[in-house]
Amino acid sequence: MSGLRPVLRFARTARRIILMGAKRTGLALTAGALGAVAAYAAAAYVLAPFLWRHYERQPGLAEFEAMTRTALGIPGDAINVGLEGAEEDVLCAMNAAGWTPADPVTLNSAWRIVRSVVFRRPYRSAPVSPLFYRGRMQDLAFEKPSGKSPTTRHHVRYWKALDAGDNGTPVWLGAATFDDAVGVDHHTGQVTHHIAPDIDAERDLLSNDLTRAKKVETTYWVGGVGPTLYARNGGGDRYFTDGEIAFSKLVSGCEAEGGTPIALPPPPRIAAKNVVFSWLTPLWRALP
Repeated sequence: MSGLRPVLRFARTARRIILMGAKRTGLALTAGALGAVAAYAAAAYVLAPFLWRHYERQPGLAEFEAMTRTALGIPGDAINVGLEGAEEDVLCAMNAAGWTPADPVTLNSAWRIVRSVVFRRPYRSAPVSPLFYRGRMQDLAFEKPSGKSPTTRHHVRYWKALDAGDNGTPVWLGAATFDDAVGVDHHTGQVTHHIAPDIDAERDLLSNDLTRAKKVETTYWVGGVGPTLYARNGGGDRYFTDGEIAFSKLVSGCEAEGGTPIALPPPPRIAAKNVVFSWLTPLWRALP
């Protein structure tokens, strides 16, 4: 046994060294993992939002969030459009662009939209459900038909955000989406519309409609929710967006703009981000 003692001592020493090394390695791995999590959190929640936020125009919106809420306080549709102009200019421009004011939600309008969906009949001014921004229900809502009935339709809600923006005129923020089906709300179980995931396509369609109607003087971009590849709205519907708000400065007095609107470019970093996002958009559109 005396010959084995050195071997046993060596084995015990080796075991202690191995355990100490494992402990140090584990601490190092833990520290590395915590560092990676901290780096990700800083990049995702501090650096990235800072990079995508830009308010060269309408700096008064810098403290506003770019998300609506449902009546239950659940995040709703993302803010993706903006207008400059008096309320009468908004009404005039939207009408000229082929968008109809939505009826208020009443028992009569609710029953009428049910009949129009079931029997596939047109209802160009069908009501839209309420969403809330900064504690207020939408001030204005418009829609544009896309089929025989309101089952599918383009629609937008607007909130007056600033009484006077950069140019001394009111500023409106809106959430434009496309209703592509009628179904059940994933949160409440109520019957509701479901939206198409590409909300940028609806934003761009509305902006182009206003331009074609010759009601826009200038277009520009303001930072919104930021690039989002996968999110869900208040009804549980998936959506994606480059996170920009498309602004249109409307002509005043319901006049027609004679030439092409002036398009003010976004900052270079935002333009680069939008190019990259445009490469990803076809892939996300193909998702089920």
